Amino acid sequence: MTPGSFAFETLLDAAASEVFDWHARPGAFERLVPPWQRVRVLKRSGGICDGDRVDLLVGSGLLRTRWQLEHREYEAGRQFCDVQVRGPFAHWVHRHEFVPVEAGRCLLRDEIHYGLPGGAVGAALGERAIRRTLQRVFRYRHRTTADDLRLHAAHRTRPRLTVALSGARGLIGTALDALLTTGGHRTLRLVRRPAGDLAEVQWDPERGVLEPARLAGVDAVIHLAGESIAGRWTARRMEAIRHSRVDATQALCASLRALPERPRVFLCASAVGLYGDRGAEVLDEDSAPGQGFLPEVCQAWEAAARAMGPDGVRCVHLRFGVVLTPGGGMLRQLLPAFRLGLGGPVGGGAQYLSWVSLDDAVGAVYHALFDDRVHGPVNVVAPRPVTSREFARTLGRVLRRPAALRVPGCVLRLALGRLADEVVLASARVAPAVLTRTDYCFRHPELDAALRHLLGHEVG
Repeated sequence: MTPGSFAFETLLDAAASEVFDWHARPGAFERLVPPWQRVRVLKRSGGICDGDRVDLLVGSGLLRTRWQLEHREYEAGRQFCDVQVRGPFAHWVHRHEFVPVEAGRCLLRDEIHYGLPGGAVGAALGERAIRRTLQRVFRYRHRTTADDLRLHAAHRTRPRLTVALSGARGLIGTALDALLTTGGHRTLRLVRRPAGDLAEVQWDPERGVLEPARLAGVDAVIHLAGESIAGRWTARRMEAIRHSRVDATQALCASLRALPERPRVFLCASAVGLYGDRGAEVLDEDSAPGQGFLPEVCQAWEAAARAMGPDGVRCVHLRFGVVLTPGGGMLRQLLPAFRLGLGGPVGGGAQYLSWVSLDDAVGAVYHALFDDRVHGPVNVVAPRPVTSREFARTLGRVLRRPAALRVPGCVLRLALGRLADEVVLASARVAPAVLTRTDYCFRHPELDAALRHLLGHEVG
């Protein structure tokens, strides 16, 4: 490969036209951005046809830069190009090619020609780094493309849906919105501010949906909105957490029940916090709730969602474990310390952490949306939970850093109060019995492989 050029290709078990259509739909860009990169879409005009543009903000802090790309050389089902109009490179041309190989298979090929700023000096200093970055990025992109296409193919005989989605700008909601739209589904985002376009519907946690008629014909509702549980739990904070889940769900369900034609499926977020601190006990969807603030909130939350059941709506309670992504949540908070070699287990280290990668979190929701066997509580967790000690050791190994500095429980209790005992130091060894029984195929059943994919440290 000559300096200033890069190529990456993968043989996919999907027709070239199918892979091309996936890339042409809304949400494809969001699905393809690696979670360890800081990239934000500032403005988008059109799709991927000639002359369409996308403006990006790349990087963070003082290193942020604008990057404007224009699409050219569009050939339906065959190829399109991204050409830099302005941005960090001296020049940049990225050709996406979709080459038929045989019936139902194609070669996905990305070819990039670029120039680094600073001429010969810039090339000498930056060539190795940019190649290493591109290798990581396109390994992630092609793996995600293949996995998403496989998930969509499993439900290709089902009709495309219109799905109302609350919490669409949250950690899970953003990824789920993109996954749904790349599958050809239409999403209506429930937003608290006045609706900005036809893809948004305003709702109020106090009063429910303000214009119920806008939800006419909706096939399913996925309710993910809720106040973050992070931070010290004051009495006011705990009331906000409860209100954002229980009262808001009651208001939303009242709006949905008032519709002339109700959605067929209602998926509502919940959490494995329902089980409380249970040590090494193996917990599945039939296990009894635990004791404490979070178990009480989760029980009331699920009870509010069950109001849709008597109307013949299939109700699913999505009991999420700790969702892993460097884009947010627990993993993002841990990474700075672990990258400095200052990470380690918390408390005694023997407590279980029931985790799930972001891709499996949204993949499980997608599975629950379509599989009629899924109803009631569903543990959205990977098949093998790990102890705090094992989690720290695995993350340290992936980052090639030591991870032996234990954080005492007393320090956490002093800093976080009640949150420390109910969340950080609590042990929940949760099994995804329903997902396993209904044949959901996990992308990342093992923690090591999940972290390598999420952080761009995959081997090979």
